[in-house]
Amino acid sequence: MKTMTRIAVAVLGLTAFHATAQTADPARDRQSILAMRGEHDVDFEFDETVLLQPGYARAPASRSAGEEVVVVVEDTPTKIVLQHLLLDVKSGYVTKHWRQDWTYEAKTRFEYDTNLTWRVRTLTPEQTRGAWTQCVYEVDDAPRYCGSGRWDYADGAPTWTSDVTYRPLPRREYTRRSDYNILEVVNRHTIVPGGWTHEQFNTKVLRKPDGTRVAIAREFGFDDYHDTTDVDFKPAYDYWKNTRDYWARVRTRWATLLSQPPGLHLKTKIDGMALIEPLFEQADDAAAGKRVADAKIDKAFTDWVEPAGQ
Repeated sequence: MKTMTRIAVAVLGLTAFHATAQTADPARDRQSILAMRGEHDVDFEFDETVLLQPGYARAPASRSAGEEVVVVVEDTPTKIVLQHLLLDVKSGYVTKHWRQDWTYEAKTRFEYDTNLTWRVRTLTPEQTRGAWTQCVYEVDDAPRYCGSGRWDYADGAPTWTSDVTYRPLPRREYTRRSDYNILEVVNRHTIVPGGWTHEQFNTKVLRKPDGTRVAIAREFGFDDYHDTTDVDFKPAYDYWKNTRDYWARVRTRWATLLSQPPGLHLKTKIDGMALIEPLFEQADDAAAGKRVADAKIDKAFTDWVEPAGQ
């Protein structure tokens, strides 16, 4: 009942947001985005809500948690890059987690098609005027999704809500689901006392080759980032200090492929591990003080990434 109440409140809040109009304030927006940096305890919750097909059985709820620090990679008046680093407290092992890039009045963004293909699209003036486009990336900096929206301050809590965006199946499901192949999502980030939240209004969709779609179920996702001072994140900071230059070189290669049409296609399986593994091995070498040659990075991209087809 607690989760379902939260869903109802979230949907009502989303409706209210779209009814609100206000003057853009990019300087204020920047401070809202930067408020997501720092050290956090994180809870991840996903619940299927509305079942849309006869005979469909609701999937079990998903619950997980972790310790995550968000560091600022780039900070300019029109672009902010935040990198998430996941720490296993017991072992001290650090995983380079997801990344979020925020661009003010972006001219283009990438959009997920299907079959591990992302296409670069031009944004209209109506989409991007006064708006921030958030693009989210995988652990190896491969693309996941982009969404565009405006920050709102009407209720006293800075809130950004995206337009409808598309993404491949999440890692929590792609190994056990074949009845849908794309998520249609509206994302909402809110800065709250003691942290921030990420709400996901998901529709699980089977998109067919002819472009028709069959919606399977709706899902509500809630990621709750609580500020913490109880965790020693030194291993995460050390990892990033030792590998950030390497990952900057990787980001440059992705950015070249995503800077203009047509976009890119991953030749890996849906888990992406054929590319993730060599890049993470190279990052481990960088963390150990070894020089990673450009040719090694280039080979991984040549093996597993290509321009998007027609």
